[in-house]
Amino acid sequence: MDPTQPSQATQVNYQVDEPSLGTKFKDSLIELIQFIAIVASILMIIRVFIAEPHKVSGSSMVPNFHDKDYIITNKLSTRFSIPQRGEVIILKNPRNTENEVFIKRVVGLPGETLKLLNGQVYINGNLLKEPYLATGLQTNGEGFLKDGGEVYIPEGKYFVMGDNRRNSSDSRDFGLLNKELIIGQAFFRYWPLDKIILIPVGAVSN
Repeated sequence: MDPTQPSQATQVNYQVDEPSLGTKFKDSLIELIQFIAIVASILMIIRVFIAEPHKVSGSSMVPNFHDKDYIITNKLSTRFSIPQRGEVIILKNPRNTENEVFIKRVVGLPGETLKLLNGQVYINGNLLKEPYLATGLQTNGEGFLKDGGEVYIPEGKYFVMGDNRRNSSDSRDFGLLNKELIIGQAFFRYWPLDKIILIPVGAVSN
């Protein structure tokens, strides 16, 4: 070899083996599992902290909500705001907080005095207008608050009732509701399809 001439680099060809069909399937399966795990985690976070579907059971909120209606509950509402009068809420049953939930309407707020008299509701001595109730429906007393009785609502407590006052287990019966038992605000009904609605506060929803 002439030392005055540049040497030629040795060319080496490397053969890359194509992954087998089994390896491709395994990699795809792992990616799919990872994707499902991520989606499931996101849905779980949404369900626990942000929003959750609930099914209406029973007739305590007729005429605005009926048995087997499906709604979405806004769980952030109880974390960043206080319930308003007329707001429809989902709450844990005060007598069975582990398994059962109720749908009710907020009627009395902290710091107020609520009275039942002759089938009407009074807040701080003023007659409460409730346009979401069926025409002519009266609000009778129950075990906790009877007709003619009144109750002061302290901080952290609420007085809730169903719209179907003749067939509702509510604060007239089980007493004032602790704020901690409120799961969230019922804000969207998605079933039945002909009743889809953003649920208003203090208004008719049927």
